Amino acid sequence: MTDTPKQDAASSLIIYLRLLTYVLPYWGLFAISLFGFLIFASTQPMLGYMLKFFVDGLNNPDAGLFAEVAWVVEHAPRLAELKLLHAVPLLIVFIALLQGVGSFLGNYFLAKVSLGLVHDLRIALFNNLLSLPNRYFDNHNSGHLISRITYNVTMVTGAATDAIKVVVREGMTVIFLFATLLWMNWKLTMVMVVILPVIGLMVSSASKKFRKQSKRIQVTMGDVTHVASETIQGYRVVRSFGGEGYEQQRFHDASEDNKTKQLKMVRLNAVYTPSLQLVIYSAMAVLMFLVLLLRGDASAGDLVAYITLASLLPKPIRQLSEVSSTIQKGVAGAESIFEQLDEQSEVDRGSQERQRISGRLQVNNLSFQYPTSEKPVLNNISFVAEPGQMVALVGRSGSGKSTLASLIPRFYHHEHGQILLDDLDVEEYTLRNLRRHIALVTQHVTLFNDSVRNNIAYGDLADAPLDAVKRAAADAYADEFIEKMPQGYDTVVGENGVLLSGGQRQRLAIARALLKDAPLLILDEATSALDTESERHIQAALDKVVEGRTTIVIAHRLSTIEKADLILVMEQGEIVERGTHAQLLALNGYYARLHARDFADDADLHVEPSA
Repeated sequence: MTDTPKQDAASSLIIYLRLLTYVLPYWGLFAISLFGFLIFASTQPMLGYMLKFFVDGLNNPDAGLFAEVAWVVEHAPRLAELKLLHAVPLLIVFIALLQGVGSFLGNYFLAKVSLGLVHDLRIALFNNLLSLPNRYFDNHNSGHLISRITYNVTMVTGAATDAIKVVVREGMTVIFLFATLLWMNWKLTMVMVVILPVIGLMVSSASKKFRKQSKRIQVTMGDVTHVASETIQGYRVVRSFGGEGYEQQRFHDASEDNKTKQLKMVRLNAVYTPSLQLVIYSAMAVLMFLVLLLRGDASAGDLVAYITLASLLPKPIRQLSEVSSTIQKGVAGAESIFEQLDEQSEVDRGSQERQRISGRLQVNNLSFQYPTSEKPVLNNISFVAEPGQMVALVGRSGSGKSTLASLIPRFYHHEHGQILLDDLDVEEYTLRNLRRHIALVTQHVTLFNDSVRNNIAYGDLADAPLDAVKRAAADAYADEFIEKMPQGYDTVVGENGVLLSGGQRQRLAIARALLKDAPLLILDEATSALDTESERHIQAALDKVVEGRTTIVIAHRLSTIEKADLILVMEQGEIVERGTHAQLLALNGYYARLHARDFADDADLHVEPSA
């Protein structure tokens, strides 16, 4: 069911009014800006009116500026003697100065409001991103999210500030000009009023088209950002697999689509503006004809001033009509911004906080299904990990291991079953407190374009002393390569650790988790990127760090979890076997087959090439 024009207009107004609330903190600056534009607008009829005095002065060189003002003649006879020909040039310079002051106040202080608004909206969007649940990032690509913060925000500020500048400045100009024309000859001026409904209809019709087109432009801009972002992040894959041509075509198509949509918007504007201008100038032609026909006893100066002031009207009216396009672009941008800002933050109904926990983890009858999935990812999972124990999750890809690991720190919410941490359901903890007790290392390491030290001592760990950072690095066997780096712990690692090897990045991530010293450590394929030598180091480190710390290990290589206190074998979301390494091998079931395959893969890796 499509929205009716009335509903569409109402929603646009609501969005626009909401957008204007972001201007409220700057109301003082905004008021100065409006005052400046008011001064600017008031000078327009003044300049036009100077022509009346000029023409009258040409016809009668002895005419005085205030000759017809009785009060001036009576109380200031010397001022009454001021000739028009002397006064008009001075007045024009004075009006120009006044116009300059008004323009400066209006433009400068509005720019301060505009830049403040851009800053506030970007901060609001970025802070909001940090509070959104995982599912939001699952459903939205990064390119469109970045495009919102960069492109959409600038469109929105155009609607909230630049559009208001035009509305106020040109709107006031029209009002002052129209009032002056009414005062000079109200009958002729009323002829112009007839044309206003036609202009209103044209503006209304164009507004709807502008808004629809703006939405399409935003989507295509998001696509451009998305393709560029993916290519930059995955440039190694692109180059190693010869994907340059494919990516060039993808980017070309996205950019071409954006160009086409932008051109359509320009075409709409290009047709709309001259059409409106034709209507306005047709009205002007009729007006001029009537001026000549109904001249009456008006002086030449009166008629020249009237025609001049009337001819000044089309420009501000045209600019007022064009502002509709700016506002509709802004409304379309604001709609997508508010859509994100209105997204519900990560649910946190927990109220319990504990200073320190022992790390006992108990999972009871846990089942879980993603909202977009047709069948459960986890089905009736139960196990207990006592403090200091290592529990390993093994199984084929898609068996639910990583999902289980994501449910413990509440990246997703479970509805069936329980996850208890020290006999308290994880849902009962506040999110901040819960995650403080858990350290997580995943297969996909995230490092920031910062120093080694700041990457290990990140977030809540930022105040950790250098000695503690070095101990964590030593425990993760990262110190041996860090100390060989040019600036040691102050070496910048590049975007996402691009200057490091896969194994080095993984060891930094493990060092970060160790520095956190959380009672519960989750290693999700944490050793998958390590070479055999690094893995041996990590394995030795893990033997030390698991003491007094509950560890959940999701392992692809079974050699890393042979010492686990409990191994859970998962298949299609269910635990099909459980026990120690020796017990599971004795069962000769799923685990034994996985182990045999793993052992065969390792043997293949170490086989010497034949001579």
